[in-house]
Amino acid sequence: MRKVSAAKWVAMGCVALMAAGCSSELKPTNAKLEVGLNRYFESHNECLYPQGKMFPYEVAPGKEAKAEQTRMDALKAAGLLNELQDLDMHVERYTLTAMGQRAAPLFCYGHKVVTSIDGFTPPATDGKVLQTTVSYHAKMVDVPVWAQTEELMKAFPVMGAAISGPQPGQIVMGTAGVGWSVR
Repeated sequence: MRKVSAAKWVAMGCVALMAAGCSSELKPTNAKLEVGLNRYFESHNECLYPQGKMFPYEVAPGKEAKAEQTRMDALKAAGLLNELQDLDMHVERYTLTAMGQRAAPLFCYGHKVVTSIDGFTPPATDGKVLQTTVSYHAKMVDVPVWAQTEELMKAFPVMGAAISGPQPGQIVMGTAGVGWSVR
């Protein structure tokens, strides 16, 4: 009987050691979280129009359309759009230039790369997934020349801030034992 008990203890000890080894894999570290964030950001471009914009695009002049006309004029100044005023219909019609055809319909201006992990909450289990909220700073990379015009940065202030330097962010990440990823 003693041999069986000793075998059980050895087996339980092995299981405990394996579990301890696995738990260190689940423990979030700045390096693991940065890898997971960069993997996510690499396949998620930032875009002026995440839902896309159909062209030709028409804007009727007036107070209500002023902001949209400013954005379209900034895209025109960046070389992405042509403008045609239709005096009969009282609209300004925008069409894509050759460069605009490559950027449309989303007009993506790069993707983020993590510059620092500033902190994360203690991991908590949500169902079968271990989760944490990560605070970070990221900068934009692969920013096209057209996105760097002053007019465009003023017309699209979110993009202007994003490409001006590292920006803070916060995101929920989780792991089910296969590395940390964005949830």
